[in-house]
Amino acid sequence: MENITTVSGFLLMGFSDNRELQILHALLFLAMYLSALAGNLIIVAITTLDQGLQSPMYYFLKHLSLLDLSFISVTVPQSIDNSLKDDGYISHGQCMLQVFFFTSLAWAEVAVLTVMSYDRYAAICFPLRYEVIMDPGTCKWAVIAVWLSGALSGILYMATTFSITFCRAKVIHQFFCDVPQLLKLSCSNDYLGVIGVAAFVSVMAFICFGSIVLSYIHVFSTVLKIPSAEGRSKAFSTCLPHLFVVSFFLSTGAFEFLKPTSDSPTGFDLMISIFYSVVPPTLNPIIYSLRNEAMKGAVRRLLLGGQFSGENISPSCCG
Repeated sequence: MENITTVSGFLLMGFSDNRELQILHALLFLAMYLSALAGNLIIVAITTLDQGLQSPMYYFLKHLSLLDLSFISVTVPQSIDNSLKDDGYISHGQCMLQVFFFTSLAWAEVAVLTVMSYDRYAAICFPLRYEVIMDPGTCKWAVIAVWLSGALSGILYMATTFSITFCRAKVIHQFFCDVPQLLKLSCSNDYLGVIGVAAFVSVMAFICFGSIVLSYIHVFSTVLKIPSAEGRSKAFSTCLPHLFVVSFFLSTGAFEFLKPTSDSPTGFDLMISIFYSVVPPTLNPIIYSLRNEAMKGAVRRLLLGGQFSGENISPSCCG
């Protein structure tokens, strides 16, 4: 094997050296990628074109779908290409871009999920003041903050990660340029900057998680006081999908980044990385439309070529 410490790029080990399994992996990833693209593009289309889906909840959902589209496109196409070519090589520049976009979009996803939980809190707990609290200007600035904070996170991670001197074999036991795996390639203390960035982002993520938990404590205590079963059902139909997405994304992501990295990752380690990097963008469109009648109606109109609604629905999910 060529001494890979002398080349400029890295070697992604992926899932298997077996050719048949590589082809199977490529086909499965392609199916999930196409499903994610179709589902999220449909969400973006209907929340843009349907005047009945112009409330803040759907505005934030559109940006979540844009994030999901970008997030899955950072890692999966490269992995499919490597499997089909039976070549795990990735250049230094491509790896830098993967680290930047992956960390940017991962943080932006946490941020937008936090904003969405606050939106549900305002809609359910303060329905009469909701349109004032979540006015168009506030929504736009919240989305700008989401994207800018994501970009800042990516810049910090990329700058500190690639200031490291890589002096070990440039082999990454993952299907993308994973920051914890890159840190293992350093044989000095110049990775402490990355640790500092990771600690800061972890604290911010914990604050976001705490805000989401507090929001839903208030939400569910308010929902349970709604006298009508129909009102409770409407509230749960918009809140439960979001709660599931938050729980799944944050729990799998936290497990992946908090567990010790291994020189010989198991199949379980690789599956966990799929659970937070590939599965959420694929399932989110299904989860958000499954229990929401307005979304299901808009999807049917889009797919069947019908007229979109010209009437804006009430922004409160408790109406």
